[in-house]
Order: sequence, then structure tokens, then C-alpha cells
Amino acid sequence: MEVSRLVDLLPYQLESNPQEKCLSYKVEGQWKSYSTKEVYEIVNKVSRAFVKYGLQPDDKVAIVSTNRPEWNFIDVGMLQAGVVNVPVYPTISSKDYKYIFNDASVKLVFVEDAELYEKVKDLPSHVEGLKDIYSIEKVDGCKNWSEFLSLGEDSGLEEEVKKRKAALKPEDLATIIYTSGTTGSPKGVMLSHNNLVSNVKAAVDVLPLRQDVRTLSFLPLCHIFERVVIYSYFYIGASVYYAESLETLGENLKEVKPHFFTTVPRLLEKVYDKIVNKGLELTGLKRKLFFWALDLGMQFDLKGENSALYNFKLGIARKLIFSKWKEALGGEIEGIVTGAAALQLRLERVFSAGGIAVRQGYGQTETSPVITINRFEEGEYMLGSVGTPIAGVEVKIDPETNEILCKGPNVMMGYYNLPDKTAETIDKDGWLHTGDCGEFVEGKFLKITDRVKELFKTSGGKYVAPQVIENKMKESMLIEQMAVIGENQKFVSALVVPAIEGLKDWCKNNGVDFTSLEEVVKNEKVLQAYEEEINKYNDEFGKWEQVKRFKLLPKEWSVDSGELTPTMKLKRRVIHERYAKEIEDLYNV
Repeated sequence: MEVSRLVDLLPYQLESNPQEKCLSYKVEGQWKSYSTKEVYEIVNKVSRAFVKYGLQPDDKVAIVSTNRPEWNFIDVGMLQAGVVNVPVYPTISSKDYKYIFNDASVKLVFVEDAELYEKVKDLPSHVEGLKDIYSIEKVDGCKNWSEFLSLGEDSGLEEEVKKRKAALKPEDLATIIYTSGTTGSPKGVMLSHNNLVSNVKAAVDVLPLRQDVRTLSFLPLCHIFERVVIYSYFYIGASVYYAESLETLGENLKEVKPHFFTTVPRLLEKVYDKIVNKGLELTGLKRKLFFWALDLGMQFDLKGENSALYNFKLGIARKLIFSKWKEALGGEIEGIVTGAAALQLRLERVFSAGGIAVRQGYGQTETSPVITINRFEEGEYMLGSVGTPIAGVEVKIDPETNEILCKGPNVMMGYYNLPDKTAETIDKDGWLHTGDCGEFVEGKFLKITDRVKELFKTSGGKYVAPQVIENKMKESMLIEQMAVIGENQKFVSALVVPAIEGLKDWCKNNGVDFTSLEEVVKNEKVLQAYEEEINKYNDEFGKWEQVKRFKLLPKEWSVDSGELTPTMKLKRRVIHERYAKEIEDLYNV
């Protein structure tokens, strides 16, 4: 059968390669699996429930949950009924939930547990049209998802589901995904069935996936990267295992023994740090062998074109040392794709040298998401780059700004309710302006060189809008200026310039002598006061946006000293260069 819509993926798997373990999830310490047939039966029941509930095509429903099979049941079930999925991060603030639900006119919300229910339970009175909240797990005072599912017992509604499913066109809206905005309010990215299916088909052509592959999933399904990967697993007929949590990831890797998974750089950084720390505990010959292998790995050629002598040594290193690295990843890993942020080149080198094929890709929510990816075949990857464009996608570099432009079936329909923002991002010729600068190496491999926009990503792949945080923090009487930092780092930090008068006043009221700014920014009581002040404002942001560490600076930034533009905007590059030592110290924890 032809696959042109997301709702075709499960029927295609059922017809071409049905799985005994299509989706698996750990329940009370035991892995529970659903076959393709079981998944499809539940999905159809969910679709009938949406019809019975009274939702119409193009109505919006939100899912707020970590990865679990119910996420997929609800997702595909609503799509078959013509309902649009609005997936939302479980970690955002109540204020953001309120904004998103209102902006998208969400009619129904599914939350995972009691903690998430607490964050959204009062929203029906603040969101016009929001009728009900259902919890997946049992929560006191909240309707349970099993109640909703029971609405689908009415098999007489199957004809209506088939009718709606048949009416779905590839160009119809499938989902709205809200991304962090640089001015505070998230933007809803509208993606069609065709946007996502085109990305799925292009991805499976370049990933090491087969019908007998086991995959482990732990990146959030509300992020388009992992969601499209799961759709790809449906398409190829791979078995999906959902990790319990990041804390149990090591255990789950050993249990599942995956052949493939996707990740973000931060998780690979953690794996690497843990392995190296164990190496530091070794003594004698074992320690020498470990660091000999590590040093050898750091010399791995960017394109895998190593000398015969190097490969001979590498073979020894793989047998003695790197084999244990593979064991830590389950022992049967064949490929890893990392995205959402830049991976350190040294990690790419050493993992690849160890026989663990790690490949970087590049994309955005607005491009469904994949634009480029490094292939797994020899000569088709270059470490340090983000690879080559996927099939059907064109990429070019703006000659004046070096901005990366993209065109193809993966480019979004636009921003929901924001036609002006859409026009700013997609030009009249259909080229999407990514906001990233880049260059082609050897005329083939795309390399990211800079960022046009100030939005940055942590090493965990989460977007952070520094201006929003800075502007909120500067509401404090103690903070004059702030630069939020954290590009490709594991957490967000900040350089803080105190508001002198406010600080003098605080010192007077708290028994601290204000001798000079240089001295007072070192005072323990002052540092404690700033920590409390920053934590107060942190509560208004998602966990990944919160400032974890800061450095008080004894000198105000100005136009004359070079940190500010004439219009008083931060010159971030200048600040990063000038305070490189202070920034390095913030992350030496």
C-alpha cells in the first residue's frame, strides 16, 4: 500500500511486516509489549472515542506526557479522526500551558500523572473551549484515560472513522508544535502529513534500520525529532522500547540491547565522562592501555580514512578497551544519530574509533525536522559536519549573510496565527531561512559556523531564548545587566552586572560594608542574596531555561567599553570572548 499520510504507517506495518513487539514499555519492573495488531486495534478504539466525544476534524487536542505507548495510541487515534495533535513539554511553566492552549484553541488535554495534572487542572476556567482533562495514570479528582477509551467501545462509529480517515489529504494539518520564541511567546509550527511522511521516507533510506532491529527511545516524543524517528520505526517495522527514565537508561540499554537509538549530545557527554572517570580509577598497565586507546581514538580521521598501521592499532584497542564501551550501550549497537545541538568533535572521533557509529544530523521543527544527516556508509560522512541534505531537500548558503536556506517537502505550512512571522521565515520563493550560518566543506558536507538568531540550544537539545530570561531577571532591583549563556552546555548560566544603587541599599539594610564593587561582589552574603533573587525569577521558566550558576562582575557594560551596541543591545560575541575565563569557570563543576 502507498504511505502518504501518518495514518498509513501502522496499516502499512500490519500488512508488510507485523511485529510481535511493536511497542514495549516497562510496567512494575516487567517489560510489557504490544503487537502491531494490538496497537492498531487500540488506535482504532481511540479514534472512535474521539468521534463519540464529539470532536470534529481540525479540533485541537494536547498531550502532556513522557514517552509511553499511550502517547502513540492517542496521537495516531486522533489523527485518524482528523483531530490535530498539539504535543507539549511536561517541563514548561503553567503560564506557557495557558498561552499554548489558548492560542491553539485546545478542546481536550491528556496528562500523564498527578504532578502534571496539578500544573494544568485550573486551566479550563482560563482557556475558552477547553472541555476536559484526562490523566493516563490514576489521579484523584481527574478523569482517567480508560474512561475516555471506553467511549470507543461503540463499534458502530467505525464507519465514521473510516470516512474521516479516507478524507484526510497529505497536505492536511497533522500537528502544531510550539517552539520557544525570542520575544517570549512560543510560536506554533504547523506541520502537514506530507511534511512528516516525506521526512520519514527520506530518513529510513539513510538510517541503519531493518525489520528485525530493536530500538530504544528516550528523547521526548513532544519534540519533532524523536516523534519522526518513531514514525520511521513504524514505517520500517522496527521494535520500539521506551526507556523508563534517563536515570535508568544504563539498565534499560543492557536489557533491550538496542541496535539503534537517537540521542542528544548531553547524554553522550555523560556516557563519555562516566567511562573516562572509570579509566582514571585504573592503575598500572590497565590504566596505560585505557588512555593509549583513548588517545588513539582522538586521532581518528574525520572521514574514516585511516592508515593501515592506525587500523591495526585500532583493532587492538577495540578488542581490549572499546569493546567495553559497546557493552555499556547494550553490546549490539549498530548506529546512533545525534541532533538538536552540536556534538563535540572529540566525542565523535572517539566513539567512531571505538566502532560505535555516531552520526550528526541537522534540522529544525520548521523542517519536520531533518535537513541534513551524515550517512553510515564509508565516504558518506564527515565528522564535525552535519552531513548532506536528505532526498528531496535543497540547501543553499545565502552569499551575503552565510545563512543556511532550505527548500523541500519538509518545510512547514507556516506559524499558526502568525502570517507575518511566516513571511519573515519563508521567502516568496519558498526558501526557509534557518537563522543558522554555515558552509559546505568539499562542496558536499554542511558545517554550522554561527547563529544568526540569538536563540541557542543546550547540549540536551533544548532551546533557550536568552533575552526573555535576561529581561525578566532585570526586573530585580539588584540586577543591572545580564548575559545568559549555555550554548551546547549542560545547563544555563549567566554573567551578572549588579545594579550599584540597589546593591548599596541592600548592603546598608543587611549589615554589609560597601567598600567597592570589586570587593562586595565576592562577599558570601551578597552572593547568597543574588542566588535567592535569581531563583525567585527562575520559577517563571522551564527547568532547562533556569539559571543554575552565575558570576557577578565588578564592571558595568557600555557602548564605550564595547560590550553594547549603540542601541544598547548586548554584543554577545564580545562578551563571550572577554569573559571566556569566567564562563569556563562556571562550567568547571
